[in-house]
Amino acid sequence: MVKKVVIIGGGIAGIYVLRNLLARRDAVAEGLDLTLIKRERSGWVSTCGLPFALRGWYEIKRTEINEPKFFLDQGVDFRTETEVTRVSLDDKSITLVTGEELKYDYLVIATGRSPSVPDAVAETELDGVYTFNNEIDAEKIEAAMEGAKNAFVRGRGIIGLQAAVAFATRGLKTTVLGGPPSLLPSSLDPDMGDMVKKWLEEQHGIRFILERTEITAVKGEGGRVKSVVIGEGASAKELPADVVVIARGMKPNTKLAADAGIETGESGGIVTDSAMHVKMKGVRSYLHDVFSLGDCTEVIDAITHRPRLSQLASTVVVQAKVVADNILSDINAQPSLYSICEPCLSPTVAEIGGLLVGSVGVTSEMAARVGIKTMSGVATKLVKARYFPGAKPLTLKLLFEAYTHKLIGAQMVGESTVAERVNELELAIRAGMTAEEMRNTERCYDPSLSLLIDVTIDATEKAIGITPVY
Repeated sequence: MVKKVVIIGGGIAGIYVLRNLLARRDAVAEGLDLTLIKRERSGWVSTCGLPFALRGWYEIKRTEINEPKFFLDQGVDFRTETEVTRVSLDDKSITLVTGEELKYDYLVIATGRSPSVPDAVAETELDGVYTFNNEIDAEKIEAAMEGAKNAFVRGRGIIGLQAAVAFATRGLKTTVLGGPPSLLPSSLDPDMGDMVKKWLEEQHGIRFILERTEITAVKGEGGRVKSVVIGEGASAKELPADVVVIARGMKPNTKLAADAGIETGESGGIVTDSAMHVKMKGVRSYLHDVFSLGDCTEVIDAITHRPRLSQLASTVVVQAKVVADNILSDINAQPSLYSICEPCLSPTVAEIGGLLVGSVGVTSEMAARVGIKTMSGVATKLVKARYFPGAKPLTLKLLFEAYTHKLIGAQMVGESTVAERVNELELAIRAGMTAEEMRNTERCYDPSLSLLIDVTIDATEKAIGITPVY
């Protein structure tokens, strides 16, 4: 009998589950019926590419990797511009906004996230005030930039900063509001975040307000936004703004799952086991035929061992493989196909206005919050010999657990060789490498590509109290 898999959500999480199942559909002898339901009109969109489209590097349309027809032609019931209003776990069905009911053998919940919006913004009906979560938002923001002189961004994370760079690149006077003490707090310690702030101020003229305050009013004229007010009373400030973007944090979309009786955890995300099966409220067991992944789903941090969110594409693609593996394992009764997700290290990399930022593992604040004592080292060095073109500096910060000396976190800011270092240091963390082992590890050398003594060695030696040899 044909097995029916229904996927709720067409972001990268839902799309990658679908892609993995399509690639192995022939392995199911009785056949596999695939349905994907999403609210947007698009097929598969690279949302991470949208901020660069706003900078004018390419058209927004180019971020759509596959149109819906691509999946329809492969026999997928690919439904756009629709929504699921109810999940019934008892009779294994979902209900669409149209009232149509669909049965499933396996259900995948990939409902994503929604921006956290200040009350004053949520209440406004003025044009020019947007969140930045998908291609529809990007199209609205791009249109609003025409003729605009002043931009205001609420949020100091990657999305907010990349939006700010897009505005500044297009000639808008740009202000970013975020909390103290510095930028990208989920990825960088304040000393590293301050480097990003200085770069964006000097290279792009972006103004930062890093205070414990919020947007308290949005003012307009002729139906369009003209200014925002931050703070209250005597300390209130009114700032000109022809376009406003809210990117201050993302909440997991869990209402559909919670209404169905599925458990959510302390991070706000859906609770799953390591195989991505969801858990019912009030019971100890997990459902073998219902999965959750992506931005709506809670993960376990590999360092703190605490629940958290990891709303990153790098996390999602691993989860999608696990979900597809375990659906096929169950259908085919093949335990050898079964797989699990390891606890999460959340490797992150971003280009922000010509500066590359990367991190993996915990920050100092995250470690302190769960009682992990750390020792750290920071070093700045060129990535290749100084006499070669393109010899740019890189600042690297390494965090080690104070008792075991194991690497538990890495942060870097520079103009090159960041992504590959994030991946290298993730492997070092997973391998449990100590500072002493890292210091004495052989590294490749060619003056056109690398230094004889890499910045990694210098940062490690500083962490353990050894003066580096230059």
